[in-house]
Amino acid sequence: MKALWLLPLLTGLLATGEGLVYGRCALAQRLQQLGLDGYAGYSLANWVCTACHESSYNTAATHYNDYDGSTDFGIFQINSRYWCQDGSQPSSNMCRIQCSELLTDNVAPDVACAKIVVDNSEDGMGAW
Repeated sequence: MKALWLLPLLTGLLATGEGLVYGRCALAQRLQQLGLDGYAGYSLANWVCTACHESSYNTAATHYNDYDGSTDFGIFQINSRYWCQDGSQPSSNMCRIQCSELLTDNVAPDVACAKIVVDNSEDGMGAW
């Protein structure tokens, strides 16, 4: 009975065949550990909200963009045209990463790339 407080935490960290779907608090804690709280002037809440709206906290989320043939990858839906290389089309690959690395349960590559996006976009988080 005393272990019931662990249930929400464990539920937020359960891995499925489609990747890890974080709980909001578990993701916030991980993003804070990876240095996003206050990064480039954006609060941890900004980053968690972006992950919620972009991927519903799903590390394996993808979205194909009909308008240009690019694909968005991972918890922050990082675009293959500019930020990562998916092998299907030319990419600027500014994060110097394979897009598939953004689909794992490890969000460290997503965070590193998100920092590059914010640092190299005229609109900062407006890039999303």
